[in-house]
Amino acid sequence: MATFEETMVTYAQLADIEREFDDVETEIIRQQVQLTQPLYEKRQKIVAQIPNFWPLVLEQAPADIDEYIQPSDSALLLNSLTSLSVSHFEIENGGSGDPRSVSIRFEFKENEYFEDTVIEKKFWHRRSKGNTTGLVSEPVDIKWKKGKDLTLGLLSLVKAVWDEEQAGAQNGAAVAKKDALTPKQKALKDKIEAVGLGGLSFFAWLGFIGRRTTAEESRLANEKERARRELHKAGGEATSLMDEDDEEDDEEDDEEEDENELEIFPEGDMLALAISDDLWPGAIKYFTQAQGNEDLSDLDFESGEEDSDVEDALDESPDRPVKKRKA
Repeated sequence: MATFEETMVTYAQLADIEREFDDVETEIIRQQVQLTQPLYEKRQKIVAQIPNFWPLVLEQAPADIDEYIQPSDSALLLNSLTSLSVSHFEIENGGSGDPRSVSIRFEFKENEYFEDTVIEKKFWHRRSKGNTTGLVSEPVDIKWKKGKDLTLGLLSLVKAVWDEEQAGAQNGAAVAKKDALTPKQKALKDKIEAVGLGGLSFFAWLGFIGRRTTAEESRLANEKERARRELHKAGGEATSLMDEDDEEDDEEDDEEEDENELEIFPEGDMLALAISDDLWPGAIKYFTQAQGNEDLSDLDFESGEEDSDVEDALDESPDRPVKKRKA
């Protein structure tokens, strides 16, 4: 049997096929968003008439969301959240951007924790100069009421550091490295070490940034990727481009290590995907589960000889919903 090395196939050819699959999947997402947007708008109008619809949906959130919601977060969300929505803002109104970019919007009624009534976080799908793709974001601050900051000051510090970095970039100043942190960066690093990230509030997710890939860097990286593909199609070798990418990958690894020191929610992109790809499209399913669990709770308080029969029937049902309880 011939080995891979003995064939005429190259890793570059395999990589090109994978990229073509990615292109098709992206186009499928674009068409799916266009087809389902009217349905989501219709659903929003209907569920707006249901009291506590979104709090009940979040109460049944899947594990990859629920694990980040602390008891204090749950109390706030269940009592104050009035609406949640996801939009693919780069392709709205006929836009030609990336359909994988998403905006996640929360609406709240008056509460004891913060003054905001709307909190919205955007995630841009971008390609870095080292040819790595993924979601990046900007920190969103919250106007916490005195003594009610569930992030213990971390979110405000992240926003202050971000604003400082953006001002420095506009002025052409070099971004500080870990051996030359600015006072604000050092304060953030010290705060992260003092607080720790385990058990941090769900609202710290608003501080996620990810790779510092700008829109211009992504545009140039996409142009380079298209040039590489055209060269491959023409039968040429994009060796120089690949070598350049390898060098930029090494640079990015060093930069990412520095940036991760100041990241308060390292898995913020994964949480965004869990909300946009699971919770948002499956909202009615999760609400129905919550309603079913409420019915089961009512049964628990009923007395009589029928109790055991009801419990046996429920135990035998393969579709019995499982009640999720907060710690």
